[in-house]
Amino acid sequence: MHRNRMTDQTADSDDREIPKGALSGIRIVDLSRVLAGPWCTQCFADMGAEVLKVESPGVGDETRTWSPPSMGGHAAYFTCVNRGKSSIVLDLKAASDRDRLLQAIAVADVVVENFRAGSLDRLGLGVDVMMAANPRLIICSISGYGRSGPEASRAGYDFVIQAESGLMAVTGDPDSQPMKVGVAVSDLFAGLYASQAILATLIARDRTGKGTHLDVSMFDCQVAAMANVAANALATDMPSQRHGNGHPNVVPYRVFEAKDQPFVVAVGNDSQFGRLARDVIGQPQLADDPRFATNEARSCNRDLLNASLADLFRQRTAETWLTALREVNIPGGRINDVTDALATKQAEERQLVQSFSTEGGQVRAVRYPVRAEGLCTEVTPPPKLGEGGEALLRNWLAR
Repeated sequence: MHRNRMTDQTADSDDREIPKGALSGIRIVDLSRVLAGPWCTQCFADMGAEVLKVESPGVGDETRTWSPPSMGGHAAYFTCVNRGKSSIVLDLKAASDRDRLLQAIAVADVVVENFRAGSLDRLGLGVDVMMAANPRLIICSISGYGRSGPEASRAGYDFVIQAESGLMAVTGDPDSQPMKVGVAVSDLFAGLYASQAILATLIARDRTGKGTHLDVSMFDCQVAAMANVAANALATDMPSQRHGNGHPNVVPYRVFEAKDQPFVVAVGNDSQFGRLARDVIGQPQLADDPRFATNEARSCNRDLLNASLADLFRQRTAETWLTALREVNIPGGRINDVTDALATKQAEERQLVQSFSTEGGQVRAVRYPVRAEGLCTEVTPPPKLGEGGEALLRNWLAR
């Protein structure tokens, strides 16, 4: 699909075989914008699916304008969720362009959209219309609150979903106001759950020959992703609490200040705590103290234990403690910023950052994080707005 947009990794080897990816042959019409939907469809593009991004005239996906910073002529935000796709501009308020879209949908496997509930129906592009054009179609609708319930008509915004799902109530220090997570995780969870559901229904379609409509709610996805916190609430009917950088169920499991900088200790069981007490901090009596001998006891006496540990950890450097923790297989780590994480030897060895060339210059991107032979295709740049034009649509319809 993008063989004309050569990456810097292939510029000197035109004759080598380019990996197709596990989803080669799957065709996706992407009507989504901003983050949740584009994150979902980029996962498919990374694995070789052909993704046709349909954008409105003018600006297109508004994240094209969300700069600085920018790379290779694109806003960095747009780049992080739209690589490997093609772009075509259609005005869905115009009957002729709606017809062209339905022609593209008729030969697609999947449509992903994140319009507010009812918007596509008003345009004459509802689920029934698309399914009539292609009965084998998988339609994935991502919205803030799903297609049912009293909030169905509301637009979905990550910040609001974090607030309403309970995520903010458990994030931040106990004595501070609730905090949002520093990344738009509600959008990202919705995109990942959507991609998982699409793959499942593609497999089901092979058995039944029929398409289906997936109703993906950001609110539902974020509540589901509360995992053990939601389980705690269901088990106790008690309001969730904020533990700052601590853990609601496991102690000690938090940030501590060393002599020079903060670091993380994550003691996951009683055996690890015994090694921490005996071999790391030189306080073997703590492992036998009935107030701390079991995780349940430590959880009930967390403030006392954490205060004692905090005094000890301030006496040496973070690297000294982390070395001692690693020697006895206790989880712990330094607190990196994102640039540090991307520059680690681990990230380098895993080739987590990949580069490609565009007309606007060199672009670096974080690759799809799962590695397996034949899973992914090569990383290619995000498209310019409508760069495929009529030729792209003709080619799409001809295959």
